[in-house]
Amino acid sequence: MAKILVGKSALVTGSSRGIGRLVAVGLAKHGCKRVICHGRSSQGCQKTADEVRNAGAEAIVIPAELDDPLQVEELADKVLKLGGVDILYNNAAVMHPWREHAEDLRQEDWAWSFQVNLFAITRLTSLLLPPMRKNGWGRIVNVTSGIDKTPQLAAYGASKWALDKWTDDLAAGLKHSGIIVSRMDPGWLRTDLGGPNGEHEPESVLPGALVPVVLPDGSKSGQFFRAQELRDYVIE
Repeated sequence: MAKILVGKSALVTGSSRGIGRLVAVGLAKHGCKRVICHGRSSQGCQKTADEVRNAGAEAIVIPAELDDPLQVEELADKVLKLGGVDILYNNAAVMHPWREHAEDLRQEDWAWSFQVNLFAITRLTSLLLPPMRKNGWGRIVNVTSGIDKTPQLAAYGASKWALDKWTDDLAAGLKHSGIIVSRMDPGWLRTDLGGPNGEHEPESVLPGALVPVVLPDGSKSGQFFRAQELRDYVIE
């Protein structure tokens, strides 16, 4: 149980499986009173929601396709009607197919990557910030990637680089607001996104992935965390 999370509410995007599911359940176990589970479908989120409830928190499922800007707006609207959240964990992401040569990248690779991995995050965050500002407290975590020199995944990598830049700027703009913004690299995991050759089991992302959420008030914003380097961290 983390004292700082007791009574808090959270939205974890892409929490139907993988990292998102582990983070959502982890937040519930460590004291969050409500966890909003997001995925592409309600059915896909039911297992996560059940685990969140078993961990002692209220679970609410809100489906949305983040590659559709209108559904991003609707997701934010539904969350705001619930009173907003204290914690926004921007985990959802997509990876376009492997393209052997840079010239093989298609326009849809770029558009899809940037819509889900950047535009949906920036818009969702902007819409959900006002309640955090009003309360003078918040935690925003943007999941980044260690892929920076893989030309076959250029559009994916570029979308994550752009997210890193925006995260830094967001953190600077929210200085002294009580809202702490962080980047988190989960490492190469054997998930649907990471593929079967990943270096680490998905469960290895905890407790590291929760560290940016449980930072003490007044901690530096804009920090970059690597979950695999925090395996021995003790959440209190």
